[in-house]
Amino acid sequence: MSAAGAVPREFEDLLTPAGRRLLDGSGDACGALADPRRRFLALDGMIAKGRADALRKALEARLLPLLSPMATPIPPETIWEMERDYEEWLPKTVRVRTAYLERKRSAAYRAAEAMGVIDLLRSESLAVFAERIAGRRLDRRNGQQALCYGPGDYAGPHNDHHPENKRAAQGYLDLHLSLSSPAVAHQYMVYAKGGHFTEMVPVHGLGTLTIYRLPFWHYTTPLQAKPGRDAAARRWVLLSTYLYAGNGRSA
Repeated sequence: MSAAGAVPREFEDLLTPAGRRLLDGSGDACGALADPRRRFLALDGMIAKGRADALRKALEARLLPLLSPMATPIPPETIWEMERDYEEWLPKTVRVRTAYLERKRSAAYRAAEAMGVIDLLRSESLAVFAERIAGRRLDRRNGQQALCYGPGDYAGPHNDHHPENKRAAQGYLDLHLSLSSPAVAHQYMVYAKGGHFTEMVPVHGLGTLTIYRLPFWHYTTPLQAKPGRDAAARRWVLLSTYLYAGNGRSA
């Protein structure tokens, strides 16, 4: 199968029977994030493993060389410019490779478009699938991004709140499709509940879906490779961001 042929233009073509039931509105996860007190959901068994692996291999072949590093380390002044004990203040830190798939002039966008990744992330079936879980209508003008975590790559504590964006300021939805290589040992998403980082969910599966009702505090642990397999250990994430339809006044 060619790299381009491995990427379906519609999200529904990746789904298992369980995934199709959710898309049709009869799955157990329908409306799971309709309650504003619930912020996060991880789903396995929705994506066919063979199709997920073919998609992962297509990304490796065509998109990997076009990703850009995103690295924001801990600023040294967060320690050496402190003036009082116990007044730490940590900005968002991250290390990952990425492509923002809204930059149409970039080589990464052109490759993703030719492969079918742009169509996949904009597909109506993906939006409907996300709506089933959100329990509310979503704006079809979504954002798209590809991320690739290697050994030690992570995203530090952050909340994804965007108070300067009028439409997003009161909340929005992210859907992540994870595609990990067999060389990955583990990677987890840790999130806050009741004001404490008490919840931890594995996100390193092949075809794992994670849906975020943002904003809330969370972080992604450093990716760990299986012994001796650092060179092949990668977790791809295809990400769609949806604003709520209408004015989005409710988070």
